[in-house]
Amino acid sequence: MSKLWGGRFEGKTHALVEALGESVSFDARLAPWDITASIAHARMLGECGIIAKGDAAKIIRGLKEIAADVAAGRMQWSAALEDVHTNIEAALVARIGDAGKRLHTARSRNDQIATDVRLWLRDQTDAVVSLLRELRLALARFAEANLDVIFPGFTHLQHAQPVLLAHHLLAYAAMFARDQERFTQMRRRVNVMPLGAAALAGTPYPVDRARVAKELGFDALSENSMDAVSDRDSLVEFCANCSLVMAHLSRLSEELVLWSSQEFGFVEIGDAFTTGSSIMPQKKNPDVAELVRGKTGRVYGDLVALLTLVKGLPLTYNRDLQEDKEPVFHASDTVQLCLAVYAAMIPSIAVRRDAVARALRLGFMEATDLADYLVRKGMPFREAHGVVGRIVRRCIELDTSLPELPLEEYLRHSDAFAPDVYEAVKPETMVRLRDTLGATSPRRVKAALRKVLRELGA
Repeated sequence: MSKLWGGRFEGKTHALVEALGESVSFDARLAPWDITASIAHARMLGECGIIAKGDAAKIIRGLKEIAADVAAGRMQWSAALEDVHTNIEAALVARIGDAGKRLHTARSRNDQIATDVRLWLRDQTDAVVSLLRELRLALARFAEANLDVIFPGFTHLQHAQPVLLAHHLLAYAAMFARDQERFTQMRRRVNVMPLGAAALAGTPYPVDRARVAKELGFDALSENSMDAVSDRDSLVEFCANCSLVMAHLSRLSEELVLWSSQEFGFVEIGDAFTTGSSIMPQKKNPDVAELVRGKTGRVYGDLVALLTLVKGLPLTYNRDLQEDKEPVFHASDTVQLCLAVYAAMIPSIAVRRDAVARALRLGFMEATDLADYLVRKGMPFREAHGVVGRIVRRCIELDTSLPELPLEEYLRHSDAFAPDVYEAVKPETMVRLRDTLGATSPRRVKAALRKVLRELGA
């Protein structure tokens, strides 16, 4: 089959131009969606009398046979035919004859590819949403299994205040909930059908766009044909959402790398999700977390590539837009793999409670609660802050901790102290008193966990 646009030209395309312009090496993965859209288009052409119903029936039958070949891996793709659409049309003509040449009536490759990509993107969005749900459930179950673990909370990577480990884990569940919401909201904008815009100005044929949209499951039709064939906002938005998912996964990865180190020792990741060293037999490396952290930058690159691609394009279609697919394919594949491996890895993680308990005794994490203790005794907070600061300095001089500091040392700094100070600086007391909505008390965390599980249908 000659090129779709070859009639105007006498000379042969240079081999280097062929190599530069082919896209079937990466857009062949769109074949199932391309065939689905073409079947709906052909059926509409026949129903509207734009082509003979017999030809439409032959086209649909031929396309279904090609779909079976694609699914079975029997389809032979030719770079000489440039893209997935031309390859499928050539296979169709070879299979059913001249009737296949009528498929391209009333459409352009411009609105065809825009439609294919939206169908593909809709399915990828649904897949990502499902994987985000699985990860949130894994985090919630992990939190549920460790509800009684009091954990050191950090700011600036310095010991700050004790929190429940479940509270810490649910913070990540909240991040991924926002990610899920973003993809769900984006799907509505994706699910708008561009088919019928043709090259850029619409088509003179009496097509029934609404009929095609209904068959393909689109919620709406594009309302401006020029925007329809040039719009790549949904791809940019998808990559932006993927970038945020990867940012959140990377933050969690960094914590797992730290927590599984000898210096922290808070967790041990299951053997199935770690690797060893080629020369150091003792090593157990958190490679999954490190790889996910590393892949984050590549997904960011996909977003930047798309933004750069579209930033200077005049209306409407420009061949530059052929380059929109590889970044979004990579972002989608990477995010889905990373989400899946994290959902599988989380249940393998064991909390080393002895190490966590030791860490709670470091860093004077009781200091803020000690100041609040003085406030409850009537001292202004700013004054209490200074008193506790001096007590911490005294503890450093004596090489001791706030729970172990003798009462007489406390009384040297303020006569507001009493024996009940030791109850105030217990980790259990500190987390229990933080009982406002969204805080780390056991009561609030249990309620938050129930809410997450209920939302996930678990």
